[in-house]
Amino acid sequence: MHNRFIFNILIFSTLFTITGCSLNARIKKADCKYAIGEYYEAGEMYRQIYRRIPSKDKALRATIAFKQAETQRILNNARAAAAYKNAIKYHYPDSIVYLRYAQVLQYQGKYKEAIKQYDIYLEEHPNDYVATAGKYGCMQVEQWKKQPSRYKIALAKEFNEKRTSNFAPAFMTEDGDALVFTSNRQEKTTSKQKKIRTSPVTGASTFNLYSTRKNAAGEWEDIMLCEGLYAESEGGDEEGGTQAKTSSAELGVCCFSADGKTMYFTYSCPINGQDLGAKIYTSTRASGEWGEGQELKLFADSSITVGHPALSVHGDTLYFVSDAPGGYGGKDIYMAILDGSEWTDIHNLGPQINTTDDELFPCVRPDGRLYFSSKGHPGYGGLDLFYAVRRDSVWDLFNMGAPFNSTNDDFGITFVGQTENGFFSSNRGQKHGYDQIYSFTLPEMEFIVEGTIIDSDGEHITDATIRLVGDDGTNVKAQVRRDGTYRLKLNKDTRYVMLATARGYLNQKQQVSTIGLTDSHSYQQDFTLALISKPIKMSNIFYEFGKWTLTQESEKGLNDLVKMLNDNPNITIELSAHTDMIGNSDANQQLALHRAQSVVEYLIQHGIKADRLTAVGYGEDKPIIVDDNLHKQYTFLPKDQVLNEAFITTLSPDKQEICNSLNRRTEFRVLKTTYNLY
Repeated sequence: MHNRFIFNILIFSTLFTITGCSLNARIKKADCKYAIGEYYEAGEMYRQIYRRIPSKDKALRATIAFKQAETQRILNNARAAAAYKNAIKYHYPDSIVYLRYAQVLQYQGKYKEAIKQYDIYLEEHPNDYVATAGKYGCMQVEQWKKQPSRYKIALAKEFNEKRTSNFAPAFMTEDGDALVFTSNRQEKTTSKQKKIRTSPVTGASTFNLYSTRKNAAGEWEDIMLCEGLYAESEGGDEEGGTQAKTSSAELGVCCFSADGKTMYFTYSCPINGQDLGAKIYTSTRASGEWGEGQELKLFADSSITVGHPALSVHGDTLYFVSDAPGGYGGKDIYMAILDGSEWTDIHNLGPQINTTDDELFPCVRPDGRLYFSSKGHPGYGGLDLFYAVRRDSVWDLFNMGAPFNSTNDDFGITFVGQTENGFFSSNRGQKHGYDQIYSFTLPEMEFIVEGTIIDSDGEHITDATIRLVGDDGTNVKAQVRRDGTYRLKLNKDTRYVMLATARGYLNQKQQVSTIGLTDSHSYQQDFTLALISKPIKMSNIFYEFGKWTLTQESEKGLNDLVKMLNDNPNITIELSAHTDMIGNSDANQQLALHRAQSVVEYLIQHGIKADRLTAVGYGEDKPIIVDDNLHKQYTFLPKDQVLNEAFITTLSPDKQEICNSLNRRTEFRVLKTTYNLY
């Protein structure tokens, strides 16, 4: 059962019995319990009353079904949807039933059904913000889920206990070594006589504040009840023949001053069966013990409920939740300014923050950013976590998205100092609506470039060097590992040029960029360096059949050659073309020369100086010699075999064509490495 709304309740009273009462009397008593916030008791009574109403009395059935649904919705009971459906079945007269039904359907992840109910409600209330926002959330939630933030969350098992609600954690100091949270667990206390009563609102244990600290190993130590915050009242329970002290006070949802010595917390305690409403109390700590709480006066009208305090880092601004008259509906977030010892300028944060539904659990960061939960703004369903940034007098509002928000209630966030790590609360995945505390972290973004440097034969170059130059001023030179691999870190929003070099090899440049990346990323950037002393075959240069016209498919290979020459500005090359043995030898030589010249002309057109290039046509005079790679690719070709006419004619026609295709090639070799150096 979802219990935390105890802190938003106005007043409590003693239990009533309904046995022997007339139906109208039972309804009246149930209504009284609902009015004073005893939703669990009221809901059980409405459920019993509904069964006793004759089916022909549709109007009364509709009314009781709606009231039952309202209690179950407030307590996050899954039966709320069925109760609203019954209210609609019996024609409940107020269209609000469609809005509430839509909200619980959205809470259950039934988005298509929820949209239908929102549409019905919007027919009568086309400008209703909460309904419009709810429908928009239903339409967008699947897309939102596909775009989670970089935050990582995990269940904080050390704070949670089975069949209890644990929520609204708050750090006592910015170092994050001490934490206080709200729970309705039944823990042993240092006071043996103190007993924890059952809440008249939910039937579960009352809520209290619990604290825990990290030990030297960074582990959270035993969780203990925060004692001394409120005065105990005499009760009638007897233990061992002596009168025990009892308390039905409810405490929770707290915050702390920057030095951790003052606590602000939500407090509610019935007196003589009458509840005076939830209030904000303060307590100071001395010698490790909390003193008795003192009420913080915010409104002159003592019947106004206030709770969920959040204090600015300087202690001069207090955010809190209230249902004070003149608000926007439900629970609203207010703020107050400290003037001397008085809280003044108390005002509602307005419609940019507050809606006609509930806004709860404010938390303020040192930079003034306000975090809170809302049921009224566009979200995933239930309470969603939002943050708001104030610019001049305008609040810019942002849904925190996944993984923080779910179709259930997500709320009560706290941060470790100015870091992006902390805890929040959620009842996601909980059949009975129990709240649990989750941790969250924002991993540091890491950008990596890694790869391998090999030669043209695929062998690792073990003495290669990588230079990394960034437009942010980065200039790094690194030696590759023994296996020819490297791994370098990159900075965010930076463009880099990478240069791979090795003695006896041509240089190669590549570019990488981290501009615009919003998450960690790893680049795989390999380099293949060509030996200066060995002719390099360009396998992707193509000509029209029997001609020297370059085909469009050659463009990539030609551009790679342009890049290689720009990467190695001090070399000159011989560009040679070769043909197969078919045809006239002289004609083949002329064809080869024209083809080589076609490549040279392309290079010149793309900015390469003509005096760095020499075109040669060898025709069929220099057949290829089989190396390790060719032997592995074509096992019928012996290693070091010259693919001349004498050898080729001994092969079958299909193998002859393979050899001829290998001989038809364009190559380059380095002539000088000192161009423009002297």
